This record gives sequence, C-alpha cells and structure tokens, in this order.
Amino acid sequence: MLRSLDEIVDAARRLGPARIALVSGHDPDAIEALKLAADMGLAEGVFVGDAARIGAAAAKVGLEVASQQIVHEPDETRVAQRAISLVREHNADLLMKGKINTAALMQAVLDPENGLRTGRLVSQVAVFQVPAMERLMLLSDGGVNIAPTLEQKAGICRNAIAVAHAVGIDRPKVALLCALEFVEPKMPATVDAAALTQMGRRGQIPGAYIEGPIALDAVLSKFAAERKGIESPLVEGTDILISPDIHSANILYRAIVYFARGEGAGVVVGAKVPIVLLSRAETPETKLRSIAVAMLVAEAAKAAEA
Repeated sequence: MLRSLDEIVDAARRLGPARIALVSGHDPDAIEALKLAADMGLAEGVFVGDAARIGAAAAKVGLEVASQQIVHEPDETRVAQRAISLVREHNADLLMKGKINTAALMQAVLDPENGLRTGRLVSQVAVFQVPAMERLMLLSDGGVNIAPTLEQKAGICRNAIAVAHAVGIDRPKVALLCALEFVEPKMPATVDAAALTQMGRRGQIPGAYIEGPIALDAVLSKFAAERKGIESPLVEGTDILISPDIHSANILYRAIVYFARGEGAGVVVGAKVPIVLLSRAETPETKLRSIAVAMLVAEAAKAAEA
C-alpha cells in the first residue's frame, strides 16, 4: 500500500517512462511538469499544437523539445483530435490537458467514432494527503459529472475504487457523503446513498466496503461519530469520499488544499487511457503527481486485461 504522493511517484518511475500527448502543448505549467517528469525518467512529452508557440513556451521553462516531439497542428479545433489519434495509434500512452478548454477536450474524448470511449462512465478522481493523516485518501467527482444520477454515481464509485486499487488500497472503504446519516426523501442524495450501499452489499459495486449516507464529521472524527451514535468501519478509516455532486466535491478538494494545507493529484478515468486533466490553478508539482497516478492506473488496467 502506498502511503504518500511521493511513494506514488517512486512507484510510477519504476514502470519506465510513459509517453504523454499534451493537448494544445504551449501551456507553461504543463510543460514544466513534463520537464520535471523527463528529468526523473518518469515520462516524456509529445506536444500537440502550434510548433512556434510550443517552442517559445518550452524555452521559458528551460526544456529542450526535439522536433520529433512536436506534432504541429495550428488549428485549435483539430488539436484535441490529433492528440487522441496518437493514443489510438499507440504512439502515446496517456493524454494530458494543455491550453485547451476542458469542455472541448472532453467533447473530443467522448466522440463516439474518433474518441476514447469504452462504455464506462468517465469521471475525475483526486488522490490527496493532508499533514494530519499519514495515508492517502481519494475524492470523486469534482471535475466531470455535474449532477450525477444514481447510475452515474455507481460508475463514479467503480472508477474511484479502481484508482484506489491502482495505488495499493486493496479493499477501500467508501463513504457516500451527505448532510445526514439517515434517509430523508426530501434530500435525494441520501436516497441515492442508501441505494448505493445496497448495491455494494449485493456485489453490484465490487472491490470495496461502501456505506452511506454519512456526514463528513462522522467519517473523520471518532468523537463526532460517538456523539451521533454511529459505529462504522468508515470512522477515521475512510479511503474514498464520494460527494453527491460536482459542487461539493470541488469545494471539498479546494478546502483540503487551502485550509488543510493538503497536496493532491487528479486523473480522469473511464476512457481508453487515463487523462491528466486539472484546473489551471494547479501547480506543476501537482501535475507531475497526477502523471504518476495516471501511470499506475494505466498499469493496473493492463494487468487486469492480461
């Protein structure tokens, strides 16, 4: 079991360098992340976009980009498809967002004919650590599914569980977060959480212990759980937090980073390859760690198919 983001990076390095297609490849932070990755033998970039802009951006961060690493595509409406073609043709292992709008990239990824669809739900999974806890936790979905249905929430759980397995958490404990610990028909998220709990118990969402609805304080604090009369393996032992919608997940992740001084990584899963797709506000170091998570997820998927 990997207990820190640094251990994730070390584990990914042992897999050998991955080849990453950077979509609209003149993003300085993404280029800096790929420079860090190249320096440590973690990954190398294939930069898709306008060659002149890529060269200028790379020069600013001190990265020498060989001509064979650039796929010149000045047409911004075609750059995502060119990058996806590299993946489909096995000329790149992973996809990474550069200076392209998230919606435009995801539209190309989900294109039924030329995209990277698999039949699975596509969702974003964050892996994070905070100083108060000497282990990793996961959070989903703060980046793709806005107001997920029950069926989509089941897919979000399955994807998060797969990422947990990839980072060495064999049987993760999943908390279905709500404002309450009981079913309230006026609060649909509690009804969905109860249904997902039953799906977990009956093997429809395998590979994890799933419970909800449950509030965040009961998950994190034995004191809060005792006062609420809650006995659960989740109390101070949760591995995965599943939020009811994109808003709560996004807010919670940013609270982890800015209030709790946490560090994180993020990956979009459910497509043919993991996608490093992060906010523009994320640091190159966060992008580097996200590359490492994506590599472990890709490796786990290959092992499962073998």
